[in-house]
Amino acid sequence: MSDILQRLADVVESRKSGDPEASYVSRLLARGEDAILKKVGEEATETVMAAKDGNRLGIVRETADLWFHCLIMLAHYGLGPDDVLMELRRREGISGIDEKTARVNDPRTEAERK
Repeated sequence: MSDILQRLADVVESRKSGDPEASYVSRLLARGEDAILKKVGEEATETVMAAKDGNRLGIVRETADLWFHCLIMLAHYGLGPDDVLMELRRREGISGIDEKTARVNDPRTEAERK
């Protein structure tokens, strides 16, 4: 399944230097961090609203939009889906409560925020 994420990430990467007049991804990347983050927030909200409505097709479509815009955000920061998948693999088999406690108590987490 992660192969589609990687293919989409490759498309996003190829559009980094593309023509903003010809590509939505290029245009969003050219607008910068605030525009990218705003779009991720909008898509997250739309996903929540679809879920709240119990709209199964809407949930799938909005989640696809959210994931796509997250790929754009990741590319903006020089990251990709493999970075996220590695983190998910690291967390596999760890209680969510234990993982969150470890993150809160990890001095690297604070340093990453700065």
